[in-house]
Amino acid sequence: MNKERVKEFYLSNGPLNRSLMEEFLHDGIIFNWHSSKGFLQLDKQDLLELATELSKSYVASRIEINHILEDNDKVSLQYTHYVAPIENPNEEMILAHFMVICELKDDKLYKVYQMSQLN
Repeated sequence: MNKERVKEFYLSNGPLNRSLMEEFLHDGIIFNWHSSKGFLQLDKQDLLELATELSKSYVASRIEINHILEDNDKVSLQYTHYVAPIENPNEEMILAHFMVICELKDDKLYKVYQMSQLN
C-alpha cells in the first residue's frame, strides 16, 4: 500500500504540484536532500514554496520511475525527472536523477531522504 501511495505521488507530478503536496505531505514532514548545492533540510512550507517556484520555470514535467521497492513503512525509488522549460516549451530535458527513501505516517510522506544528480 505504501508503495502505491508513493508511486501515485511521483507519477502525478507531485514534486511540482503544490495542491498534490498539500494532500500527500504530512504536516510534520522532514525532507533531507543531498543536492548539487549541498545538504538541505526542508519542512512542508519549504517544499510548498519550492513547488511554486519550480512550476514558474517549467511548462511541463514528467517523472519516470526506474526502480521502486517497499520494506515495511519505507519505500525506495529511483527516478528521472524530465521538464520542458518556459523558454523552450517544445524541448524536454532531464532536470536530474533522484534516489529517494520515503517513510510514511498516516498515509502521507513523513520522512524523506533524497539524493539528486544533475544530468
